Amino acid sequence: MRSLLEEKDIELQRFQDQMKKLTINGQLMSLGNILAYAAVQHGSAIALEAESHSISYTSLYQRACMFSVQLKKKGIKEGDAVLVWLENSIEFYIAYFGVLQIGAIVAPLNVYLTEHELTHIVHDANAQLVVTSKDFCQRLKEGHNTLPILLIEETIDLDAHITLEHCEVVQKDPDALTLLLYTSGTTGLPKGVMISSSNALHNACQALARIRFAQCRVLCVLPLFHSFTQNACVWTPLIYGCTVILVRKIDRRLILEGLAKKPDIFLGVPALYGLLCLMKTAPIENIQLFVCGADALPDRIRSSFALVYNRKIANGYGMTESSPFISVDLEDVTEPTNCVGRPCVYLDVQIRDELGNVLPQGSVGQLWVKGPNVMLGYYNAPEQTAEVLKDGWLNTGDLAYINRHEKIVISGREKDIIKNKGLMIYPQEIENVILGHADVLRVGVIGKPDEAGEVPIAIVQIRAENADIESQLLKLCKERLAPYKVPKGFIIIRHDPPLTATGKMNKKALKKEYLKDEKI
Repeated sequence: MRSLLEEKDIELQRFQDQMKKLTINGQLMSLGNILAYAAVQHGSAIALEAESHSISYTSLYQRACMFSVQLKKKGIKEGDAVLVWLENSIEFYIAYFGVLQIGAIVAPLNVYLTEHELTHIVHDANAQLVVTSKDFCQRLKEGHNTLPILLIEETIDLDAHITLEHCEVVQKDPDALTLLLYTSGTTGLPKGVMISSSNALHNACQALARIRFAQCRVLCVLPLFHSFTQNACVWTPLIYGCTVILVRKIDRRLILEGLAKKPDIFLGVPALYGLLCLMKTAPIENIQLFVCGADALPDRIRSSFALVYNRKIANGYGMTESSPFISVDLEDVTEPTNCVGRPCVYLDVQIRDELGNVLPQGSVGQLWVKGPNVMLGYYNAPEQTAEVLKDGWLNTGDLAYINRHEKIVISGREKDIIKNKGLMIYPQEIENVILGHADVLRVGVIGKPDEAGEVPIAIVQIRAENADIESQLLKLCKERLAPYKVPKGFIIIRHDPPLTATGKMNKKALKKEYLKDEKI
Protein backbone atom coordinates (compact mmCIF):
# COMPACT_ATOMS: atom_id res chain seq x y z
CA MET A 1 0.00 0.00 0.00
CA ARG A 2 1.34 3.43 -0.97
CA SER A 3 2.00 6.06 1.66
CA LEU A 4 0.07 9.33 1.68
CA LEU A 5 3.15 11.17 0.41
CA GLU A 6 3.51 8.73 -2.50
CA GLU A 7 -0.16 9.15 -3.42
CA LYS A 8 0.23 12.92 -3.44
CA ASP A 9 3.32 12.70 -5.68
CA ILE A 10 1.50 10.45 -8.15
CA GLU A 11 -1.49 12.80 -8.31
CA LEU A 12 0.77 15.79 -8.79
CA GLN A 13 2.54 14.10 -11.71
CA ARG A 14 -0.78 13.12 -13.33
CA PHE A 15 -2.02 16.68 -12.98
CA GLN A 16 1.10 18.19 -14.50
CA ASP A 17 1.14 15.69 -17.38
CA GLN A 18 -2.46 16.45 -18.24
CA MET A 19 -2.03 20.22 -18.04
CA LYS A 20 0.88 19.98 -20.51
CA LYS A 21 -1.43 18.33 -23.06
CA LEU A 22 -3.82 21.27 -22.82
CA THR A 23 -1.12 23.89 -23.33
CA ILE A 24 -0.42 25.45 -26.73
CA ASN A 25 2.77 27.49 -27.18
CA GLY A 26 3.05 27.90 -23.44
CA GLN A 27 -0.59 29.04 -22.96
CA LEU A 28 -3.48 27.00 -21.64
CA MET A 29 -6.08 26.47 -24.35
CA SER A 30 -9.58 27.84 -23.87
CA LEU A 31 -12.56 25.63 -23.10
CA GLY A 32 -13.84 26.40 -26.58
CA ASN A 33 -10.81 24.57 -28.04
CA ILE A 34 -11.39 21.33 -26.12
CA LEU A 35 -13.78 19.82 -28.67
CA ALA A 36 -11.38 20.61 -31.54
CA TYR A 37 -8.61 18.99 -29.47
CA ALA A 38 -10.80 15.94 -28.86
CA ALA A 39 -11.67 15.63 -32.57
CA VAL A 40 -7.95 15.53 -33.46
CA GLN A 41 -7.00 13.18 -30.62
CA HIS A 42 -9.96 10.79 -30.70
CA GLY A 43 -11.51 11.27 -34.18
CA SER A 44 -13.87 8.40 -34.98
CA ALA A 45 -14.25 7.25 -31.36
CA ILE A 46 -17.80 7.55 -30.07
CA ALA A 47 -18.20 10.69 -27.98
CA LEU A 48 -21.88 10.46 -27.06
CA GLU A 49 -24.55 7.78 -27.01
CA ALA A 50 -28.16 8.87 -26.61
CA GLU A 51 -31.47 6.98 -26.81
CA SER A 52 -31.55 6.71 -30.60
CA HIS A 53 -28.28 8.28 -31.79
CA SER A 54 -24.57 8.09 -31.23
CA ILE A 55 -21.97 10.54 -32.50
CA SER A 56 -18.20 10.49 -32.96
CA TYR A 57 -15.83 13.18 -31.76
CA THR A 58 -15.23 14.31 -35.34
CA SER A 59 -18.94 14.59 -36.10
CA LEU A 60 -19.68 16.34 -32.80
CA TYR A 61 -17.02 18.93 -33.59
CA GLN A 62 -18.33 19.44 -37.12
CA ARG A 63 -21.88 19.97 -35.91
CA ALA A 64 -20.73 22.37 -33.20
CA CYS A 65 -18.91 24.34 -35.89
CA MET A 66 -22.04 24.48 -38.02
CA PHE A 67 -23.98 25.66 -35.00
CA SER A 68 -21.37 28.37 -34.44
CA VAL A 69 -22.18 29.60 -37.95
CA GLN A 70 -25.89 29.73 -37.03
CA LEU A 71 -25.07 31.77 -33.95
CA LYS A 72 -23.00 34.23 -35.95
CA LYS A 73 -25.92 34.67 -38.36
CA LYS A 74 -28.00 35.61 -35.31
CA GLY A 75 -25.45 38.32 -34.51
CA ILE A 76 -23.77 36.52 -31.60
CA LYS A 77 -20.15 37.53 -31.15
CA GLU A 78 -17.26 37.05 -28.75
CA GLY A 79 -18.19 38.08 -25.20
CA ASP A 80 -21.96 37.80 -25.70
CA ALA A 81 -23.94 35.66 -23.26
CA VAL A 82 -26.08 32.83 -24.64
CA LEU A 83 -28.49 30.82 -22.50
CA VAL A 84 -28.76 27.09 -23.22
CA TRP A 85 -31.98 25.60 -21.87
CA LEU A 86 -32.05 21.93 -22.87
CA GLU A 87 -32.39 18.49 -21.33
CA ASN A 88 -29.54 15.97 -21.48
CA SER A 89 -28.99 15.37 -25.18
CA ILE A 90 -26.46 15.43 -27.99
CA GLU A 91 -27.96 18.79 -28.93
CA PHE A 92 -26.91 20.21 -25.56
CA TYR A 93 -23.25 19.50 -26.36
CA ILE A 94 -23.56 20.94 -29.87
CA ALA A 95 -25.11 24.15 -28.56
CA TYR A 96 -22.70 24.35 -25.60
CA PHE A 97 -19.55 24.12 -27.72
CA GLY A 98 -21.07 26.05 -30.60
CA VAL A 99 -21.33 29.01 -28.23
CA LEU A 100 -17.85 28.53 -26.73
CA GLN A 101 -16.11 28.15 -30.08
CA ILE A 102 -16.96 31.70 -31.12
CA GLY A 103 -15.74 33.09 -27.81
CA ALA A 104 -19.21 33.75 -26.42
CA ILE A 105 -20.27 33.01 -22.83
CA VAL A 106 -22.47 29.97 -22.29
CA ALA A 107 -25.02 29.89 -19.46
CA PRO A 108 -26.70 26.45 -19.14
CA LEU A 109 -30.08 26.83 -17.44
CA ASN A 110 -31.72 24.63 -14.83
CA VAL A 111 -34.52 22.79 -16.65
CA TYR A 112 -36.68 23.03 -13.51
CA LEU A 113 -36.64 26.82 -13.25
CA THR A 114 -39.78 28.63 -12.16
CA GLU A 115 -41.06 31.52 -14.26
CA HIS A 116 -39.81 33.99 -11.63
CA GLU A 117 -36.31 32.49 -11.55
CA LEU A 118 -36.11 32.29 -15.33
CA THR A 119 -37.11 35.94 -15.74
CA HIS A 120 -34.48 36.94 -13.16
CA ILE A 121 -31.70 35.05 -14.98
CA VAL A 122 -32.68 36.38 -18.40
CA HIS A 123 -32.30 39.92 -17.11
CA ASP A 124 -29.31 39.29 -14.84
CA ALA A 125 -27.21 37.55 -17.52
CA ASN A 126 -27.91 40.30 -20.07
CA ALA A 127 -28.16 37.47 -22.59
CA GLN A 128 -28.48 38.05 -26.32
CA LEU A 129 -30.11 34.71 -27.17
CA VAL A 130 -31.57 31.55 -25.65
CA VAL A 131 -31.08 28.18 -27.32
CA THR A 132 -33.92 25.88 -26.36
CA SER A 133 -36.39 23.27 -27.57
CA LYS A 134 -40.05 23.44 -28.45
CA ASP A 135 -40.86 21.87 -25.07
CA PHE A 136 -39.39 24.85 -23.19
CA CYS A 137 -40.23 27.58 -25.69
CA GLN A 138 -43.77 28.04 -24.41
CA ARG A 139 -42.53 28.56 -20.85
CA LEU A 140 -40.30 31.37 -22.11
CA LYS A 141 -43.22 33.06 -23.83
CA GLU A 142 -45.44 32.70 -20.76
CA GLY A 143 -42.87 34.68 -18.81
CA HIS A 144 -43.25 37.54 -21.30
CA ASN A 145 -39.56 37.35 -22.09
CA THR A 146 -38.55 39.19 -25.25
CA LEU A 147 -35.18 37.47 -25.57
CA PRO A 148 -34.58 36.06 -29.10
CA ILE A 149 -35.04 32.29 -29.27
CA LEU A 150 -33.17 29.76 -31.39
CA LEU A 151 -35.00 26.43 -31.51
CA ILE A 152 -32.60 23.50 -31.52
CA GLU A 153 -34.94 21.33 -33.63
CA GLU A 154 -34.81 23.86 -36.46
CA THR A 155 -31.02 24.11 -36.56
CA ILE A 156 -29.71 20.58 -35.97
CA ASP A 157 -30.53 17.40 -37.89
CA LEU A 158 -28.58 14.53 -36.36
CA ASP A 159 -29.37 12.34 -39.37
CA ALA A 160 -27.92 14.81 -41.87
CA HIS A 161 -24.53 14.10 -43.49
CA ILE A 162 -22.05 16.85 -42.67
CA THR A 163 -18.60 17.49 -44.07
CA LEU A 164 -16.50 20.37 -42.88
CA GLU A 165 -12.89 20.96 -43.78
CA HIS A 166 -12.12 23.83 -41.47
CA CYS A 167 -13.66 25.62 -38.52
CA GLU A 168 -12.32 28.80 -37.04
CA VAL A 169 -12.32 28.57 -33.25
CA VAL A 170 -11.60 31.64 -31.16
CA GLN A 171 -8.61 31.20 -28.81
CA LYS A 172 -10.08 33.13 -25.93
CA ASP A 173 -8.03 34.36 -22.98
CA PRO A 174 -8.15 31.37 -20.59
CA ASP A 175 -8.69 33.74 -17.65
CA ALA A 176 -11.69 35.48 -19.25
CA LEU A 177 -15.31 34.76 -18.30
CA THR A 178 -16.38 31.68 -20.24
CA LEU A 179 -19.18 30.00 -18.28
CA LEU A 180 -21.99 31.57 -16.31
CA LEU A 181 -23.36 28.88 -14.01
CA TYR A 182 -26.39 29.89 -11.97
CA THR A 183 -26.79 28.50 -8.45
CA SER A 184 -29.98 26.77 -7.35
CA GLY A 185 -31.16 29.86 -5.49
CA THR A 186 -31.86 28.05 -2.20
CA THR A 187 -30.80 31.12 -0.21
CA GLY A 188 -32.27 33.74 -2.54
CA LEU A 189 -32.53 34.34 -6.27
CA PRO A 190 -30.01 32.34 -8.36
CA LYS A 191 -26.52 33.87 -8.52
CA GLY A 192 -24.38 33.72 -11.65
CA VAL A 193 -21.06 32.04 -10.86
CA MET A 194 -18.36 33.28 -13.25
CA ILE A 195 -16.05 30.49 -14.40
CA SER A 196 -13.07 30.93 -16.72
CA SER A 197 -11.53 28.33 -19.03
CA SER A 198 -8.59 28.22 -16.63
CA ASN A 199 -10.93 27.47 -13.69
CA ALA A 200 -12.70 24.69 -15.58
CA LEU A 201 -9.65 23.02 -17.11
CA HIS A 202 -7.60 23.15 -13.93
CA ASN A 203 -10.45 21.49 -12.05
CA ALA A 204 -10.92 18.90 -14.80
CA CYS A 205 -7.24 18.00 -14.47
CA GLN A 206 -7.55 17.98 -10.66
CA ALA A 207 -10.37 15.45 -11.03
CA LEU A 208 -8.40 13.40 -13.58
CA ALA A 209 -5.42 13.29 -11.23
CA ARG A 210 -7.61 11.56 -8.64
CA ILE A 211 -10.08 9.59 -10.81
CA ARG A 212 -8.97 7.38 -13.73
CA PHE A 213 -11.11 8.27 -16.77
CA ALA A 214 -8.96 6.60 -19.45
CA GLN A 215 -11.02 5.03 -22.28
CA CYS A 216 -14.07 4.63 -20.08
CA ARG A 217 -17.82 4.87 -20.58
CA VAL A 218 -19.51 7.41 -18.29
CA LEU A 219 -23.22 7.28 -17.52
CA CYS A 220 -24.70 10.78 -17.48
CA VAL A 221 -27.98 10.76 -15.56
CA LEU A 222 -27.63 14.00 -13.62
CA PRO A 223 -28.73 17.16 -15.50
CA LEU A 224 -26.02 18.75 -17.65
CA PHE A 225 -26.73 22.26 -16.37
CA HIS A 226 -25.17 21.23 -13.04
CA SER A 227 -21.47 22.01 -12.53
CA PHE A 228 -20.74 18.48 -11.23
CA THR A 229 -22.10 17.00 -14.45
CA GLN A 230 -20.35 19.47 -16.72
CA ASN A 231 -16.99 18.67 -15.16
CA ALA A 232 -17.49 14.89 -15.12
CA CYS A 233 -19.54 14.45 -18.30
CA VAL A 234 -18.47 17.32 -20.56
CA TRP A 235 -14.91 18.50 -19.86
CA THR A 236 -13.04 15.46 -18.53
CA PRO A 237 -14.45 12.82 -20.95
CA LEU A 238 -13.49 14.98 -23.95
CA ILE A 239 -9.93 15.30 -22.68
CA TYR A 240 -9.56 11.53 -22.32
CA GLY A 241 -11.71 10.39 -25.25
CA CYS A 242 -14.36 8.67 -23.15
CA THR A 243 -17.87 7.83 -24.29
CA VAL A 244 -20.68 9.57 -22.42
CA ILE A 245 -23.97 7.65 -22.25
CA LEU A 246 -26.73 10.24 -22.03
CA VAL A 247 -29.89 9.68 -20.02
CA ARG A 248 -32.37 12.42 -20.86
CA LYS A 249 -33.79 12.70 -17.35
CA ILE A 250 -34.00 10.79 -14.07
CA ASP A 251 -36.53 8.11 -14.93
CA ARG A 252 -36.36 4.40 -14.06
CA ARG A 253 -36.90 3.17 -17.61
CA LEU A 254 -34.39 5.58 -19.09
CA ILE A 255 -31.81 4.78 -16.40
CA LEU A 256 -32.15 1.05 -17.12
CA GLU A 257 -31.71 1.73 -20.83
CA GLY A 258 -28.55 3.69 -20.05
CA LEU A 259 -27.20 0.94 -17.79
CA ALA A 260 -27.81 -1.58 -20.58
CA LYS A 261 -25.13 0.27 -22.59
CA LYS A 262 -22.57 -0.98 -20.03
CA PRO A 263 -21.01 2.15 -18.49
CA ASP A 264 -17.84 1.97 -16.38
CA ILE A 265 -18.41 5.08 -14.23
CA PHE A 266 -21.64 6.15 -12.54
CA LEU A 267 -22.06 9.68 -11.20
CA GLY A 268 -24.94 10.40 -8.88
CA VAL A 269 -26.43 12.28 -5.97
CA PRO A 270 -27.73 10.53 -2.81
CA ALA A 271 -31.32 10.52 -4.06
CA LEU A 272 -30.25 8.72 -7.25
CA TYR A 273 -28.41 6.04 -5.28
CA GLY A 274 -31.51 5.72 -3.12
CA LEU A 275 -33.51 5.05 -6.30
CA LEU A 276 -31.05 2.32 -7.33
CA CYS A 277 -31.50 0.73 -3.91
CA LEU A 278 -35.28 0.68 -4.41
CA MET A 279 -34.82 -0.86 -7.88
CA LYS A 280 -32.76 -3.66 -6.21
CA THR A 281 -31.74 -5.42 -9.44
CA ALA A 282 -30.31 -2.62 -11.60
CA PRO A 283 -27.68 -4.05 -14.02
CA ILE A 284 -24.54 -2.38 -12.65
CA GLU A 285 -22.07 -5.26 -13.07
CA ASN A 286 -19.85 -3.37 -15.53
CA ILE A 287 -19.51 -0.25 -13.39
CA GLN A 288 -16.08 0.13 -11.80
CA LEU A 289 -16.63 3.37 -9.90
CA PHE A 290 -19.62 5.02 -8.23
CA VAL A 291 -19.12 8.68 -7.26
CA CYS A 292 -21.59 10.66 -5.15
CA GLY A 293 -21.70 14.44 -4.80
CA ALA A 294 -23.90 17.55 -4.56
CA ASP A 295 -25.44 16.60 -1.19
CA ALA A 296 -24.63 14.82 2.07
CA LEU A 297 -24.57 11.03 1.67
CA PRO A 298 -26.76 9.46 4.40
CA ASP A 299 -25.57 6.36 6.25
CA ARG A 300 -28.68 4.46 5.21
CA ILE A 301 -28.15 4.96 1.49
CA ARG A 302 -24.48 4.02 1.63
CA SER A 303 -25.13 0.91 3.74
CA SER A 304 -28.21 -0.08 1.70
CA PHE A 305 -26.25 0.22 -1.53
CA ALA A 306 -23.49 -1.95 -0.08
CA LEU A 307 -26.08 -4.49 1.11
CA VAL A 308 -28.08 -4.65 -2.13
CA TYR A 309 -25.22 -4.47 -4.63
CA ASN A 310 -22.12 -5.23 -2.55
CA ARG A 311 -20.50 -2.09 -3.96
CA LYS A 312 -18.94 1.05 -2.45
CA ILE A 313 -19.95 4.63 -3.18
CA ALA A 314 -17.02 7.06 -3.39
CA ASN A 315 -18.03 10.21 -1.53
CA GLY A 316 -17.13 13.55 -3.10
CA TYR A 317 -17.54 17.21 -2.25
CA GLY A 318 -17.59 20.46 -4.17
CA MET A 319 -19.59 23.53 -5.12
CA THR A 320 -20.29 25.52 -8.26
CA GLU A 321 -17.94 28.27 -7.02
CA SER A 322 -15.00 25.81 -7.15
CA SER A 323 -15.78 24.45 -10.64
CA PRO A 324 -16.85 22.24 -8.63
CA PHE A 325 -14.53 19.47 -7.30
CA ILE A 326 -12.85 20.10 -3.96
CA SER A 327 -12.31 16.53 -2.77
CA VAL A 328 -13.31 12.91 -3.30
CA ASP A 329 -12.56 9.80 -1.24
CA LEU A 330 -11.66 6.76 -3.34
CA GLU A 331 -9.86 4.77 -0.66
CA ASP A 332 -11.17 1.31 0.13
CA VAL A 333 -11.58 2.01 3.83
CA THR A 334 -14.62 2.64 5.99
CA GLU A 335 -15.07 6.31 6.86
CA PRO A 336 -18.04 8.26 8.26
CA THR A 337 -20.38 9.35 5.46
CA ASN A 338 -19.54 12.99 6.08
CA CYS A 339 -15.86 12.30 5.30
CA VAL A 340 -15.31 13.51 1.72
CA GLY A 341 -11.63 12.71 1.24
CA ARG A 342 -8.42 14.65 0.73
CA PRO A 343 -8.48 17.96 -1.14
CA CYS A 344 -7.62 17.78 -4.83
CA VAL A 345 -4.05 18.52 -5.91
CA TYR A 346 -3.12 22.24 -6.11
CA LEU A 347 -5.96 23.10 -3.74
CA ASP A 348 -5.20 24.60 -0.31
CA VAL A 349 -7.69 24.33 2.53
CA GLN A 350 -8.01 26.08 5.88
CA ILE A 351 -10.42 25.78 8.78
CA ARG A 352 -11.11 29.22 10.27
CA ASP A 353 -13.15 30.65 13.12
CA GLU A 354 -15.67 33.47 12.66
CA LEU A 355 -12.90 36.06 13.02
CA GLY A 356 -10.83 34.49 10.26
CA ASN A 357 -8.24 32.85 12.48
CA VAL A 358 -6.86 29.52 11.26
CA LEU A 359 -7.82 26.69 13.61
CA PRO A 360 -5.69 23.63 14.46
CA GLN A 361 -6.30 20.22 12.88
CA GLY A 362 -9.39 18.52 14.27
CA SER A 363 -11.21 21.78 15.12
CA VAL A 364 -14.60 22.50 13.54
CA GLY A 365 -14.86 25.81 11.74
CA GLN A 366 -15.50 27.50 8.41
CA LEU A 367 -13.98 25.67 5.44
CA TRP A 368 -11.97 27.95 3.14
CA VAL A 369 -10.31 26.80 -0.09
CA LYS A 370 -7.85 28.38 -2.50
CA GLY A 371 -6.74 27.16 -5.91
CA PRO A 372 -6.83 27.73 -9.68
CA ASN A 373 -10.36 26.29 -9.84
CA VAL A 374 -11.94 28.97 -7.62
CA MET A 375 -14.44 31.17 -9.48
CA LEU A 376 -13.84 34.69 -10.76
CA GLY A 377 -16.77 35.90 -8.65
CA TYR A 378 -20.54 36.38 -8.84
CA TYR A 379 -21.89 38.11 -11.93
CA ASN A 380 -23.16 41.66 -11.30
CA ALA A 381 -22.74 41.11 -7.56
CA PRO A 382 -19.49 42.63 -6.25
CA GLU A 383 -20.78 42.86 -2.66
CA GLN A 384 -21.79 39.18 -2.56
CA THR A 385 -18.46 38.28 -4.15
CA ALA A 386 -16.56 40.21 -1.46
CA GLU A 387 -18.43 38.28 1.24
CA VAL A 388 -17.06 34.90 0.10
CA LEU A 389 -13.82 35.71 -1.78
CA LYS A 390 -10.93 37.20 0.18
CA ASP A 391 -7.35 37.28 -1.14
CA GLY A 392 -8.08 34.36 -3.44
CA TRP A 393 -9.62 32.28 -0.64
CA LEU A 394 -13.22 31.05 -1.02
CA ASN A 395 -15.49 30.64 1.99
CA THR A 396 -17.45 27.51 1.11
CA GLY A 397 -20.19 28.25 3.64
CA ASP A 398 -19.68 24.79 5.13
CA LEU A 399 -18.46 23.88 8.60
CA ALA A 400 -15.86 21.13 8.64
CA TYR A 401 -12.66 19.81 10.19
CA ILE A 402 -9.56 18.06 8.86
CA ASN A 403 -8.94 14.62 10.34
CA ARG A 404 -5.60 12.94 11.02
CA HIS A 405 -5.55 11.46 7.49
CA GLU A 406 -5.81 15.00 6.03
CA LYS A 407 -9.35 14.32 4.86
CA ILE A 408 -12.16 16.88 4.98
CA VAL A 409 -15.08 15.98 7.26
CA ILE A 410 -18.20 18.08 6.71
CA SER A 411 -20.31 19.08 9.72
CA GLY A 412 -23.01 20.97 7.81
CA ARG A 413 -23.90 24.20 6.05
CA GLU A 414 -23.11 27.23 8.18
CA LYS A 415 -26.36 28.95 7.24
CA ASP A 416 -28.35 25.88 8.37
CA ILE A 417 -26.77 25.67 11.82
CA ILE A 418 -29.30 25.82 14.66
CA LYS A 419 -28.12 27.66 17.79
CA ASN A 420 -29.70 26.72 21.09
CA LYS A 421 -28.48 28.20 24.38
CA GLY A 422 -25.04 28.73 22.93
CA LEU A 423 -24.84 25.17 21.58
CA MET A 424 -24.46 24.37 17.86
CA ILE A 425 -26.89 21.85 16.34
CA TYR A 426 -26.00 20.44 12.93
CA PRO A 427 -29.16 19.49 10.96
CA GLN A 428 -27.20 17.02 8.83
CA GLU A 429 -26.48 14.89 11.91
CA ILE A 430 -30.16 14.77 12.88
CA GLU A 431 -31.27 14.07 9.30
CA ASN A 432 -28.84 11.17 9.08
CA VAL A 433 -30.39 9.59 12.18
CA ILE A 434 -33.99 10.06 11.02
CA LEU A 435 -33.18 8.61 7.60
CA GLY A 436 -32.25 5.42 9.44
CA HIS A 437 -35.97 4.69 9.88
CA ALA A 438 -37.22 2.32 7.18
CA ASP A 439 -40.39 4.33 6.49
CA VAL A 440 -38.62 7.66 5.93
CA LEU A 441 -38.06 8.78 2.34
CA ARG A 442 -36.73 12.31 2.86
CA VAL A 443 -36.14 14.65 5.79
CA GLY A 444 -35.22 18.28 6.28
CA VAL A 445 -34.38 19.74 9.70
CA ILE A 446 -34.85 23.48 10.18
CA GLY A 447 -34.60 25.83 13.15
CA LYS A 448 -37.66 27.40 14.75
CA PRO A 449 -37.05 30.55 16.82
CA ASP A 450 -37.89 30.34 20.53
CA GLU A 451 -36.73 31.88 23.81
CA ALA A 452 -33.58 29.69 23.80
CA GLY A 453 -32.58 30.83 20.32
CA GLU A 454 -33.76 28.08 17.99
CA VAL A 455 -35.01 24.51 18.32
CA PRO A 456 -34.82 21.81 15.62
CA ILE A 457 -37.97 20.84 13.76
CA ALA A 458 -38.03 17.88 11.32
CA ILE A 459 -40.14 17.79 8.16
CA VAL A 460 -40.34 14.10 7.28
CA GLN A 461 -41.66 12.55 4.08
CA ILE A 462 -42.72 8.92 4.63
CA ARG A 463 -43.34 6.11 2.15
CA ALA A 464 -46.64 4.83 3.59
CA GLU A 465 -49.08 5.56 6.36
CA ASN A 466 -47.72 4.88 9.84
CA ALA A 467 -49.87 6.11 12.69
CA ASP A 468 -47.05 5.69 15.19
CA ILE A 469 -44.26 7.28 13.14
CA GLU A 470 -43.79 10.38 15.33
CA SER A 471 -43.23 8.40 18.52
CA GLN A 472 -40.94 5.99 16.65
CA LEU A 473 -38.82 8.85 15.30
CA LEU A 474 -38.70 10.53 18.71
CA LYS A 475 -37.51 7.27 20.30
CA LEU A 476 -34.87 6.82 17.58
CA CYS A 477 -33.55 10.35 18.05
CA LYS A 478 -33.43 10.05 21.83
CA GLU A 479 -31.39 6.86 21.50
CA ARG A 480 -28.81 8.36 19.13
CA LEU A 481 -28.70 12.09 19.83
CA ALA A 482 -27.92 14.34 22.78
CA PRO A 483 -31.11 15.76 24.36
CA TYR A 484 -30.63 19.29 22.96
CA LYS A 485 -30.37 17.87 19.41
CA VAL A 486 -33.64 15.92 19.54
CA PRO A 487 -36.28 17.61 17.34
CA LYS A 488 -38.99 19.45 19.27
CA GLY A 489 -41.51 18.64 16.58
CA PHE A 490 -42.07 16.34 13.61
CA ILE A 491 -44.17 17.31 10.61
CA ILE A 492 -45.11 14.15 8.71
CA ILE A 493 -45.96 14.48 5.03
CA ARG A 494 -46.74 12.05 2.20
CA HIS A 495 -46.48 14.50 -0.70
CA ASP A 496 -43.20 15.56 -2.32
CA PRO A 497 -41.59 18.48 -0.47
CA PRO A 498 -39.90 21.37 -2.29
CA LEU A 499 -36.64 20.06 -3.75
CA THR A 500 -33.61 21.47 -5.51
CA ALA A 501 -32.59 20.22 -8.96
CA THR A 502 -30.35 17.58 -7.38
CA GLY A 503 -33.05 16.17 -5.09
CA LYS A 504 -32.08 18.00 -1.89
CA MET A 505 -34.71 19.38 0.46
CA ASN A 506 -35.04 23.09 -0.28
CA LYS A 507 -34.73 24.48 3.23
CA LYS A 508 -35.50 28.03 2.25
CA ALA A 509 -38.85 26.82 0.87
CA LEU A 510 -39.40 24.56 3.90
CA LYS A 511 -38.98 27.50 6.30
CA LYS A 512 -41.28 29.65 4.19
CA GLU A 513 -43.98 26.98 4.16
CA TYR A 514 -43.77 25.45 7.61
CA LEU A 515 -42.66 28.30 9.86
CA LYS A 516 -45.37 30.70 8.75
CA ASP A 517 -48.72 31.06 10.51
CA GLU A 518 -47.49 29.09 13.55
CA LYS A 519 -47.79 25.79 11.69
CA ILE A 520 -45.26 24.26 14.06
